[in-house]
Amino acid sequence: MRPAISISATSSGGDLRTLAANTRTAAEGRYAGTGPGWQAGVEWTLLWIENTASQLTEGRS
Repeated sequence: MRPAISISATSSGGDLRTLAANTRTAAEGRYAGTGPGWQAGVEWTLLWIENTASQLTEGRS
């Protein structure tokens, strides 16, 4: 069973970065005992969120 992580966000770049940071913090310590690949999946998803946030805010001051 996967540990539950409940976090909400809106679509702006700053909010997505906050979502990724909060999710990373909430997931820490929850990897032990999870199925193979769960940690890698969480890390990949967080990188995707952070990259999406960067693309949304590209060129903004």
